[in-house]
Amino acid sequence: MKMEQNSTLFIIFLLSVIHGFVFVHALRGASPEKALKLKLIHRYSPHYNGLHGDEKPKNQQELLRLLHRHDVVRHQMISYRRQQQQEESLLDAEEVILNSSRIAARRMAWEKRGSMVMPISSGSDYGWGQYLVKIKIGTPAQKFLLVADTGSDLTWINCRYRCRNRCEKHQGRLQHKRVFRAELSSSFKTVPCSSKLCKVGLWTMFSLQQCSTPTSPCRYDYSYIEGTHAFGLFANETVRATLASGRRTKLENVIIGCTDHIKGSGGIRHGDGILGLGFGRNSFATKASLNFGGKFSYCLVDLQSPKNVSNFLTFGGHKSARLQKPMTYTKLVIGDSEDKGSFYGVNVQGISVGGKMLDIPPRVWDENLKGGTIVDSGTSLTFLKVPAYKAVMKVMTMALSKVKKLSPDNDPFDFCFSSKGFNKSLVPKFAIHFADGAIFEPPVKSYALDVADGKMCLGFVPTNVGPSVIGNIMQQNHLWEFDLGRRTLGFAPSTCT
Repeated sequence: MKMEQNSTLFIIFLLSVIHGFVFVHALRGASPEKALKLKLIHRYSPHYNGLHGDEKPKNQQELLRLLHRHDVVRHQMISYRRQQQQEESLLDAEEVILNSSRIAARRMAWEKRGSMVMPISSGSDYGWGQYLVKIKIGTPAQKFLLVADTGSDLTWINCRYRCRNRCEKHQGRLQHKRVFRAELSSSFKTVPCSSKLCKVGLWTMFSLQQCSTPTSPCRYDYSYIEGTHAFGLFANETVRATLASGRRTKLENVIIGCTDHIKGSGGIRHGDGILGLGFGRNSFATKASLNFGGKFSYCLVDLQSPKNVSNFLTFGGHKSARLQKPMTYTKLVIGDSEDKGSFYGVNVQGISVGGKMLDIPPRVWDENLKGGTIVDSGTSLTFLKVPAYKAVMKVMTMALSKVKKLSPDNDPFDFCFSSKGFNKSLVPKFAIHFADGAIFEPPVKSYALDVADGKMCLGFVPTNVGPSVIGNIMQQNHLWEFDLGRRTLGFAPSTCT
């Protein structure tokens, strides 16, 4: 019996490898015009008008302070969930192989379905992402602005289900300008509480096991590190978007959360819910990627870019003409199980400054030793484990010893200096070296940050706990491609236009 099981697993694995090989070649000739493209809007960009009387930072210095405050909370959330990932495993080896095979198999239909693109904006104060996406949900479609979060699997929206007017009146329930009216959507189908999907498939999304009746909707209590809880029920719904070609498309049977109650000090103040871009089996990223070539990508421009320049989140192909150099690829480290929070990890070997590799203990890059590195669009600044941070700052500050040093004041950085007469050639090149030989070398402006008039700071943040994080400022002006089928991360300098 054991031999038969092993043979079956090997055959499935072999088929998935063959499929992957076939689809890699099929994708090369695919048209990027068929991609699903969504516009990404940063929370503090000129594209975002704000909700509920939001005030934008008065200057760059205030902006960076706000971003740092948000990043600290988010990093705590990431560290907490990464610890849970290491302690829990839901899927066995058979399910892992089947999941990989499922992604590969669906790539065959990509040529017929095309790809999907979504615009992105910027997000919230409670550990969620910084970018927002405009999206349509339901039949007929209802419009929403969701926070795009690569650290969340669950896509949820502020929602009313069979509560009529009492939802707004009930203490602790949602009082929000945009609320999804589930009863108005013919495609809204709740997940039964007694189903296997509720009991097993959704338990890492905090599904509740108690059922008032077997047919009652499967409910969740989705908790966040700062003490906020989002309560609601799971459903299958239709999500509508536009292809890069301009043709409309829809994704059916997407798992969404209908959040009817938020408890705690937090909450979504800068959007109507969360767009889950984690690697979990039921995340939006996985669902959309399965329909559009098994991958998604984004390109982030500088926050201070003019209004006519946008960020985009794309499912499927992208126009390589935007790239200033050929794509570089490295291994993407993603969980093989339905973890609580699926982050996108990379295997870092080390860091060089000025072309010289720094002496950093290998444990810093080992996630099994509470280290590791993730690429996160929801974190703005770049966090480095203390040994790496000290090594980087030592060489950087020595190179900048001749510039006029300024007090950081209330800035979240340790080293600031005068930018009067500053030449970026004074700042040594910073590069991240991956274990498979790939090298990411961001431009100087991504780590020597303009903080105020006449003032710059080295934009690295030290951390004692959790992983190192390559933040979205470091990622700017690069195209980032997450291939979930081949488990690779591609990146290249780009104008993002």
